[in-house]
Amino acid sequence: MYRLLRKNTAAPPVRDVSVLLERIEKVFKVVMSEGYFTEIYNYQHDKNFWQLFNDKKKALVISKAKVLVGYDFGKLRFRVDEAERKLVIEYFPEPEILSMDTDYKFYDIEQGWINRFQSEDYTNILTEAKQAMQEKALQSDLPRIATNQLQFMMIQLAAGLNWKMDMQLSEANKKMLDSLTDYKELDAKVLRINPESSQNPESSHNPDAGHKPGEES
Repeated sequence: MYRLLRKNTAAPPVRDVSVLLERIEKVFKVVMSEGYFTEIYNYQHDKNFWQLFNDKKKALVISKAKVLVGYDFGKLRFRVDEAERKLVIEYFPEPEILSMDTDYKFYDIEQGWINRFQSEDYTNILTEAKQAMQEKALQSDLPRIATNQLQFMMIQLAAGLNWKMDMQLSEANKKMLDSLTDYKELDAKVLRINPESSQNPESSHNPDAGHKPGEES
């Protein structure tokens, strides 16, 4: 009997993967800021049948994402004034999400007797979760940090060549840029390294080491 059961074990799954390269493009995009996000997305759908009973399905999705924000230099408009040794910026584009590496995990999936999950439901849930993550990333400090980083880099490069950078922007473009360069407190926590941790091995494993009462970490 044992030998018979061993012979009837399920065969390993067969996987057939095809990867097609559609096109290759030359781009000039630079990453200026990087952020890590965690999103808890709660989905619930109630369906009423003939006003007799509600059939509910729900799912909890926890997603983690690494978001890279930067600039597409192909959208930057500028001209070179060799006589004055100036780099004149005529249009400064908005920062954009260049890449978002996401990992989704489904938890607490409950299906109704009739109102059950279909394949398109999972696709829509992941699409909505990704869109919410993108909106949150653009509302965070990443665009502001990317803008400040790019301007600092361009000023340093111009100064290294003994040139100057002149921003001749339209009023709308200048207003957009000012909104991204205004200083404000960071929404996210910044990891601070305790200099004493390199000398005291125990403090590197103790999260309360070097932390004073009432001091915000």
